[in-house]
Amino acid sequence: MFIKQNKKYVKIVLPLACIVALMISWCSFARSIPDEIHMIQGKETVFEGNLPIQADIIEENIGVLSVNNQPVTENIHIDMTKPFTVKSENQGTAKVELSLMGVLPLKTVQANVIPRTEIVAGGIAVGVSMDTRGIMVLGTGYVNGTENKVYEPAKGILQAGDMILQAGGKILKNKEDLMQVVEQNGEKSMEFLVDRNGVQQTVAITPVFSQEDNSCKIGIWVRDSTQGIGTITYFNPDNNTFGALGHGVYDVDTQELMQIKNGQITQSSIIDVKKGEKGEPGALTGNVGRDLVLGSIAINTEVGIYGTVEDGKQSYFTGKKLPIALQQDIKEGKASILSNIEGEEVKEYDVEIESVNRYSKNESKGMVIKITDEELLSKTGGIVQGMSGSPILQNDKIVGAVTHVFVNEPTKGYGIFIENMLKAEKAIL
Repeated sequence: MFIKQNKKYVKIVLPLACIVALMISWCSFARSIPDEIHMIQGKETVFEGNLPIQADIIEENIGVLSVNNQPVTENIHIDMTKPFTVKSENQGTAKVELSLMGVLPLKTVQANVIPRTEIVAGGIAVGVSMDTRGIMVLGTGYVNGTENKVYEPAKGILQAGDMILQAGGKILKNKEDLMQVVEQNGEKSMEFLVDRNGVQQTVAITPVFSQEDNSCKIGIWVRDSTQGIGTITYFNPDNNTFGALGHGVYDVDTQELMQIKNGQITQSSIIDVKKGEKGEPGALTGNVGRDLVLGSIAINTEVGIYGTVEDGKQSYFTGKKLPIALQQDIKEGKASILSNIEGEEVKEYDVEIESVNRYSKNESKGMVIKITDEELLSKTGGIVQGMSGSPILQNDKIVGAVTHVFVNEPTKGYGIFIENMLKAEKAIL
C-alpha cells in the first residue's frame, strides 16, 4: 500500500514540477529580452530570427515602415523564428507585442528609429575630477572624549553611503564646511539632512569634544570628491557633448554609484603603465589636474559619464568622425580599439569580438572582447584600469567602448554598445 501511494504521489508531482520549471524558464526568457531596440533611419535592419517568438506591431507612428520589403499599412504579424528585415525612412517609435510561440504573452518592446549619427572617435585619456552632491559617509568610528572615554556619536544613525546635504541648517559645499559647522555647534544636539538611497531624512547627532584634536566631532569618515584617469569614447560635434568610461564611477569604499554635484575632464598625459597580470589588474598612471579643463561633467551613470566640451577646446578632440553601428550590426570577429597608453598619442590596436550578448540586462556588458595586438599586450598585458571608454571599431564604425577587464584573464574584458551610451547622453540635452 505504501509503495502504491508513493507512485501516485510521484505521478502528480512530476507534471507540477515540469509546469513550474517551464514557468520559471518562460519568466527568465522574458526578462532577458530588452525593453527597447534601435534602428537607424533609412537603413534596412536585418534580424537573424532563430527565436521561438511571434511579434505583432500594435502601434506604428514611424511612417514609411516596411517589413521584408513590404510597406506596413496596418498592424502586422512577424514570425521571429525566421530571418526578417525592417526599414523606416522616418524617425519615431513603434510598440511590438511579443509572445512565445504565439501563445504565451512575453512583453511589449519599444522599437525606436533614430537618425543617422556620426561622432568623433575618442581614445584619449583624460583626468576625471568629480565633487559629490553632498558629503558622502564612508563609515562611522570612535571619538576619544574627556577622561579617556570612548564615544560613537553617529553609530546607528548614519551609515556608509549616506549623503549629508545640510548640517545645522547650513548647506554643505565640502567636508571643511561640515567640520566647521560641527565645531561651531559644540556639544549639543544638532540636525543633519541626509539623503539615503534617494530618500531625504533628518537625523540628530550630539557631537563629542575630542581631547586628541581639541575640537568637537561626530565620529564619521567622509569624502567629498574623487579623481582619476579615464578614456573619452566620443565627442559629438552636433551638440558639443562627450561620453566617457562606458561604466559608472563608484566610490571605492561604499561601492555605491557616486552622486555628483559637478565635475571636470582635464588634459592629461600618461606617464606610466602598470602591466596587468592574472588576478591583479593593471592601471594607467597620468597627470590629473584642474588647470587645463576640457569639459564639464553633468551626469555619472551606470553606463558612463557625460557632459559638455568647453568653448574653444573642441579642437582637442581630433579623432576621425565615424558613423555608429547598432548592436544587431555587430559581428563576432576582428575589430579594433583606440587607446592612449603613452603620452598623449592615441593608437589603434587589434582586438577580437568573441561574443555579442544582445539581450544583456547589464548595459555595460554587451560584448566580450579579447586583445590580440602584440604591441598592446607587451605594454599593458591586456585591458588595464584607465582604458575604460576606449572606443571599439568594426568596419569603420563605432560599435561601443571597453568597460571592464576580466581580473583572472586580463587579455579579455567587456564592452558596451555605443547606442546605450548615446541614449544616456540624452539626459543632459
